Amino acid sequence: MPELPEVEGVVRDLRPIVEGKTIESVSLSDVVYTSHEAGKQAIVKNAKPTQFELLVRDMTIDKLERRSKYIFFHLEKNDERFILVNHLGMSGAWFIVNDVLEIAEEKFRKHIHAIFTLASGELLVYADIRRFGELRFIKEIADHPPLLKMAPEPFDEIACDFFLMQSEKPKFAKKPIKEVIMDGQVISGCGNIYATEALFKMLIHPGKTTSELSREQKTMLFHVICDVLQESIDSGGSTISDYRSINGGAGTMQHRLKMYGKKQCVVCETNTESLVIAGRTSTYCPQCQK
Repeated sequence: MPELPEVEGVVRDLRPIVEGKTIESVSLSDVVYTSHEAGKQAIVKNAKPTQFELLVRDMTIDKLERRSKYIFFHLEKNDERFILVNHLGMSGAWFIVNDVLEIAEEKFRKHIHAIFTLASGELLVYADIRRFGELRFIKEIADHPPLLKMAPEPFDEIACDFFLMQSEKPKFAKKPIKEVIMDGQVISGCGNIYATEALFKMLIHPGKTTSELSREQKTMLFHVICDVLQESIDSGGSTISDYRSINGGAGTMQHRLKMYGKKQCVVCETNTESLVIAGRTSTYCPQCQK
C-alpha cells in the first residue's frame, strides 16, 4: 500500500499545482541525516542529504508522471534534465501548504522528512510515518536498473501479451498466481489489495499455481485486474491505514472492496480464510475460490 490507483491519484492531484514551478530550496529532516550517518539511508537514496539538497535546488518541475507505483518528478535546470523518483512505501504522503501547521493530521506533521520550498512561496512537503518510502535523484532511468525491469503499464496495448509471456516462464509458472500478479516485472502496479479483489472476481484460489490456469483464464484475469485498477482510480483509490492523497485527501474504493480484509464472503456468507503468499496475507473464500 499504496498501489497503482493511489499513486495515480496523488499524481493527478499534484500535477496542476506543481508543474512549471521552481524548487527554491530543500530541507531534509534530522532523521534523514542521522540515518545516513548510521549507513541506513532513510528516505533519500543514492545521495548524501547535503548533496541531495544542493542537487534539487533551483530545479524546475517540468512535469509529473506515474510509472507503476512510482512518481517521476521530471526536473529541468539550465537545459539539463533530471528525474526525482518517489516511491511512497507504506505511508508516504505529499502536502502543498503555506505552513506545515496546515497539515491536519499530527501523525504526518510529526514525520515530515522533506520540505521543498517553491519559488511561488508554497511548501511541497513529503511526510512518511514508517519511512519505507524513498526520494531518488537520477539523471535517467538507467541510473536505477530496477526501474528498467518494470512491466508495461497495465493499460498499454502490449501489457496483456507481456503478462502471458512472463507467466509462462519457468520461474513464474510454478508460483502461486497471487504472487505472480503482485510481481511488478509481470504486471505493473497491482499489489495485495487489487490482486485479492481480482482473484475473488474470477473465483480463483490465490494459492493456485500459474501453470494450473489456462491461457484463456489468465487473459480474463488480466482484464479483470485492469477493470479493478480502473474502478479504484475512478474512486480515488483505497484509503486504508496511513494512505492519503495530497493534503490528507481520502478515496472511497475501500467501501467497494468485496474480499480484501473481509471476515465473511459477500456471495455465500462463508467465513473467509487466509494464507501468507509472498509475505502478504491473502484473504479468500474457501467455498467460492477453488
